[in-house]
This record gives sequence, structure tokens and C-alpha cells, in this order.
Amino acid sequence: MAAEQDPEGRAAARPLLTDLYQATMALGYWRAGRARDAAEFELFFRRCPFGGSFALAAGLRDCVRFLRAFRLRDADVQFLASVLPPDTDPAFFEHLRALDCSEVTVRALPEGSLAFPGVPLLQVSGPLLVVQLLETPLLCLVSYASLVATNAARLRLIAGPEKRLLEMGLRRAQGPDGGLTASTYSYLGGFDSSSNVLAGQLRGVPVAGTLAHSFVTSFSGSEVPPDPVSPSSQPCCLQATGPKPALALARGVPPRQVTPVLSQEAGTGCITFAVKLGCPWPGLILHSWPPFFTDSVPQMLAPAAGEGPGVDLAAKAQVWLEHVCAHLGLGVQEPHPGERAAFVAYALAFPRAFQGLLDSYSVWRSGLPNFLAVALALGELGYRAVGVRLDSGDLLQQAQEIRKVFRAAAAQFQVPWLESVPIAVSNNIDEEALARLAQEGSEVNVIGIGTSVVTCPQQPSLGGVYKLVAVGGQPRMKLTEDPEKQTLPGSKAAFRLLGSDGSLLMDVLQLAEEPAPQAGQELRVWPPGAQEPCTVRPAQVEPLLRLCLQQGQLCEPLPSLAESRALAQLSLSQLSPEHRRLRSPAQYQVVLSERLQALVNSLRAGPSP
Repeated sequence: MAAEQDPEGRAAARPLLTDLYQATMALGYWRAGRARDAAEFELFFRRCPFGGSFALAAGLRDCVRFLRAFRLRDADVQFLASVLPPDTDPAFFEHLRALDCSEVTVRALPEGSLAFPGVPLLQVSGPLLVVQLLETPLLCLVSYASLVATNAARLRLIAGPEKRLLEMGLRRAQGPDGGLTASTYSYLGGFDSSSNVLAGQLRGVPVAGTLAHSFVTSFSGSEVPPDPVSPSSQPCCLQATGPKPALALARGVPPRQVTPVLSQEAGTGCITFAVKLGCPWPGLILHSWPPFFTDSVPQMLAPAAGEGPGVDLAAKAQVWLEHVCAHLGLGVQEPHPGERAAFVAYALAFPRAFQGLLDSYSVWRSGLPNFLAVALALGELGYRAVGVRLDSGDLLQQAQEIRKVFRAAAAQFQVPWLESVPIAVSNNIDEEALARLAQEGSEVNVIGIGTSVVTCPQQPSLGGVYKLVAVGGQPRMKLTEDPEKQTLPGSKAAFRLLGSDGSLLMDVLQLAEEPAPQAGQELRVWPPGAQEPCTVRPAQVEPLLRLCLQQGQLCEPLPSLAESRALAQLSLSQLSPEHRRLRSPAQYQVVLSERLQALVNSLRAGPSP
């Protein structure tokens, strides 16, 4: 089968991203003449993560990419030959070279679906040797993705629907692959955006980010602005006259393109130049505010409406600082000049997306007054600041006090928009801290979470397993000394039973050949550990497993990441409050049909296969 032309898929997992014993078993199957025996495996987990009652299925799209691109390269086969016994029959390696997933069929829970213990996330059938080799990479692709998505869903449930959640854990992630996976599936689980640019490029995750303390502290307030005529200079605001008077911004005009001085307006010090831009606007005249060729050129910003001359933003912020300090009862010398210079520089680069990081020095004596000064200067030009961020201290209390300052300043300076400037917070936020920030009366609008979402500190592994359930059409069951590790035999179907109000009742597992449960009809099922069956009459019945790949071919287009995210939020909304509860939740039931329970009892009673 031709590999899918998908660089992301090839990078996500390769055939040798596996455990050596998969290769040794493959050799054993081949030597025994069983390589092509029809077999079926199921991938599932035994307990819900984080002490909760649910998980979210995730990673399917990565699995499909991997399966469609699966092919052992010559270098892969040569390496396996170097680690297997030297007397291994060369014909085995030729068999490996010919392997692909053209005979593999996969049924799966759609990404974003609720998943419960024992219910397969994937059913993988095909030649025994091939589907055995798929165990480790499929577990790797599904388990962490589902764990992160579930962790993100829990954090979303705590935060509620109104708070915006930003995943910012790339620098804390377990390597580049872990970082990309975490950014992708935290979005699926309910986060609004990620700081991870690669997740935006490859996966379509909305990306967000502003500035760090290093940007703020890199400024002293005495920096020399760049020469506006240097090709690498920052934009310099110039007033234009001539055929295109609307042009008010010129970028890096090289000195050779500036003609000698044409005139100088008496009393204004405004020098006029003719500039040949090599554009279809001959005769364009640009006016520059002095001193054009000195090191003290003002940092100009044109009004948001695009009309009128540029304004020296730093000077205007300095004027506003005096008003702000008087309002706050501060001396005008208290706010740090370097911080203010950093805010001005950022505002010039992003006048429509200005956000202030307030705690580089002192929130109250420096960060907040400097932010207000620059924000009000921008506001006078028709721009609105988009927020502030706190990264230390008592985030909840500071946010409440900052909101009071915003409201008072909005009234004092008659700028109503200032009241609702969003407040973002970050700083090792876990579930407990998030619950405090999400409580009623909190003034926090945006919450950045890193370590707690990408590393899943409460439970670093889903505990997913991939178990053989049938060979040659005959059921297989693992019998062990630990009842929890026993498997459910046979090829199975799974259904979700719902009440008349759409509430989830239970999931039922049954043998694939059994007729599907019917809405409105009684069904006898066996709850885990029960001594006798119980009866349920569902108002609705939903099949859970969708045919995804058949004989290596994609059966239908996979939903986008955004569509899977929407399914996850819909699925979570169907959980009852008792099952949605994050501490000591009610456990959701997964039951067996009478025929499946009878098969389990029969295999338990008989000799081990």
C-alpha cells in the first residue's frame, strides 16, 4: 500500500517506535507458519484516570496517519537483522519488507467521545504478525493523547465555560513529541488556544501569546530608537502629500532614495523630502518630524482611523503617566522607566493587541500605572488595550483589586472600555488553584496553564492495554491470578444506552454476532461482579464503534480537530452531575450481554486455551 504523503504522519510515529518483543514475537509467528492467521486485538484501559469516572478518546487521527504510512524501510529491516539472532532465516526479513496495513481493519470510538473502562477505544483486526507489531505504537499514540484530553477536560469543567484557557506547557513537556501531542489534545479537551506555534502550523490549534518578563526587563528607558532610514529600521510615521496622501507610513527608506531637501517650513522645523519609492506614485512628498537623521527620533504612531499625523506615543504616555500617578497617589518617578519603554515598544509593534505584563517590578507602583499610561495614550489614538497578565503573587486577590482600579480609572478619565480590560493569570496553576480562580466573584478572564496540563501530575499514564481477543475466529481470553487483568474474549460490539431525557445510563458490550439492542425493549445485562443479571429498557441506543479503516482504506473522512473538540464538549455535557464530579464521582457502569457473560464463564471454567 502506498504511504500517505503526509510529513506530519511520518514524523508522528515510525514502525520501529516499538518494543523489541514485538519483533521477536513476529519472528515466532512466522516460524510457526501463523503470520497470516486472522486476529483481532482491542485497545482499552481498565480504570478511569485521575480518580474520575470518564475519559475522552483521542489519538485516532494520529493512528490512521501511522497505519496508512506503515512500511518498514530497508534501514529498519537491516537494524532488526542486527538485533535478532544471526542465524535468522533471511526469508523472514524479506517478509518484513513486504509488510503494510493493506489488510488491517480498524473500528474506533470517534475522537472526543466519552470512554469508559473496558470499552475498546480501538479494535484492530488483520494478519496476526502485522497487528501484533502495531501494539506499541498504537498504545503510544492513543494513551497519552487520551490522558491529556481528559486532563484538559477536567480543567475545563473546573474553569466553567466563560474562562478562556491557554495551554502554555511546551517548555515543560516530555520532549518535542510530547509537547506537540499535549498542545493538540488539550485543545480537543476544551482549552481555547496554545502557545505552541508548531501545533498551530501542523494541527490548526489556535495560537496565542504576548510577552515575557525578559522583554520588559531588557529595556532601561534610555534606549536610542533606530534610525528610520535604515533598511532594518522600525516603521517611521511620516505625513504624505501628493497623489496618495493616505499613505502615512514608510518602512525603511534607504538613504539613496531620499533626494536633497526641497523646503523647510519656517517656525515648525518640519523638513520636507522627495522620496523615490519605485512605486506607481511619482511625485509623492513625505514630511518628517525632526530631527529625522538624529538618534532621538520620536516613536510615532498613526491614529487607528488612519487619518491625521502620527503621534509620539512615548511622549503621550509620559503625559498620561502624570495623570495616572496623581489618580493613584503615586509619585511620577516611582513607575520603572524601562518597563514603560517596553510597554511603548510593544504597543508600537501591536497597537491593536497591546497587553501589559504587570509584575516584572511592582504591580502597584510600576506595572499598573505604566500600563494605564500606555493604554490611555493608545486609547486617545483610537486603540484599545486587550489585557494585562499577572504571573506571581495572590492572583485572585490582585485581579480583584486591579479590576477596581480599572473601574475607577475608567470613570475618572471617562474611558468606559477600560472597565472590562481582560485580566490573564499564570503561575503553576493546578486543579485546586484553578477552582479558586474560577469561583464566583473572580475577576480573572484568561488562565494560562502549563505544567499541570501537559505532564498530568496526578496520573502520568492512562494505563492503556492492547489485548488479543480472537484468532482464526475463535475467542481468546487472558486468565491470570489478578481478576482485574483478565480480558473479555471474542470480537465485540459496544452500545451506549440512554434514558428518555438523553441522559447516559450505561455502556453494554456484547458479541459481534448478537443483534443490537433496541430502544424501548428490555435488555438483560450483567454488571461487573454481579451474581445475577439486571434488566434495563433504554429509550435510545447508540452504537459506539465506527468503522474507520477497512482493508487499509479510509472509510470516511476523519473529522477535523475542531469538530472533535466540539464533540468532546457535547459528550461532557451529557454526563450527569454525579459522573461529572471530579472528586469521588459515581462510577459509570459498563455491563456485559448475557451471551458474552456466558462465554466468559465458560472460558474461566475450562482449561486455559
